[in-house]
Amino acid sequence: MGTSVDCFGLTDCGRVRRLNEDQFLIADLEKAMRVLQTSLPEYGRQSLSGCHHGKLFLVADGIGGHSGGDLASGVAVEAVARYVLQTMPWFFQLQDGREADLEQDLKAALDRCQRRVESAAVATGHFEMGTTLTMAYLLWPRMYVVHAGDSRCYLFRDGWAHQITRDHTVAQRMVEQGLLSAEEAGGSKWSHALVECVGGGSSQLNPDVYKATLRSSDTILLCTDGLSKYVEAETIGTIIRTAGSAEAAARQLVAAANDAGGDDNITAVVARCTDDVSSATTPANGTIFLPRARPADSFL
Repeated sequence: MGTSVDCFGLTDCGRVRRLNEDQFLIADLEKAMRVLQTSLPEYGRQSLSGCHHGKLFLVADGIGGHSGGDLASGVAVEAVARYVLQTMPWFFQLQDGREADLEQDLKAALDRCQRRVESAAVATGHFEMGTTLTMAYLLWPRMYVVHAGDSRCYLFRDGWAHQITRDHTVAQRMVEQGLLSAEEAGGSKWSHALVECVGGGSSQLNPDVYKATLRSSDTILLCTDGLSKYVEAETIGTIIRTAGSAEAAARQLVAAANDAGGDDNITAVVARCTDDVSSATTPANGTIFLPRARPADSFL
């Protein structure tokens, strides 16, 4: 990938709910071959790994409570993982002019999720079950984010916390229409009302796709609203800045959400990009992260 990525994910039920409906996944994408038989003595029966082709990060927040939210999020994450492994040609390089094809493949992965969740809803009778899904695919130095719902992807760079994704909620839509301020939206009853998700009783899915060119000092955070709605963006940025590793950051973020009441399930996936492994644990001293949102195209 041309750089090192220190990554770690953590999910927690929180302090109020009995069931954790969140799911996450972190995966390396590599070419591999298992030699079953050969005349070459140096190979024998072994698995051969080729070059590293990227990383996949997923977070999903099930909706529907006892109607199958945990099932929906699990089905969605598994569907994406299987699609990427078995169907999506993630091994090609972007220099061959197939970036548009890759974006369509990522949308197709969410479409596969939609079909799988719909099938599970019919099979179980939980027709309203659904899930948010935010996926980040890293093919260094490019990052592609596909998103439906209000789980978020942040990019921390140069002292700022850039919210890459746009919440698919009624409150956010009202902000865009000038009916609410951004500050009012956070406490609005409409902040939990989704206008886009995987499943949820709708057969239509219109995910957003974002892309950015990463730098070796960037940090990426994917999280469910159990973190973003209860922990201030400045606090999130301070934790990202001062934590000694991706694991430490994820654990501190989950702890902060629980300290704020833990009213919802909490999931955080942190990925820190560095020039080398030794620098992965060195925070950027003196940098203060503050909330600031920009379209992902600003990072092309």
